[in-house]
Amino acid sequence: MKLVITIYQDEDGVYIAECPSIPGCVSQGTSEEEAEKNVRQAIQECLAVRAEKHMPLMVTTREVEVVT
Repeated sequence: MKLVITIYQDEDGVYIAECPSIPGCVSQGTSEEEAEKNVRQAIQECLAVRAEKHMPLMVTTREVEVVT
């Protein structure tokens, strides 16, 4: 399964990784690589919990264009 993740550095220098397709699926790390590794584990855990609770595994995400 391939999923999109986002990684950004917060004001404290910590890298935050999120999976927009799975609500609440967030992790962090001291580097982008560590954050990615940690969010992979978080994705597995989130999917397992959502399946156990008979929740949809993912939500719909879309790309939209915004004129600025």
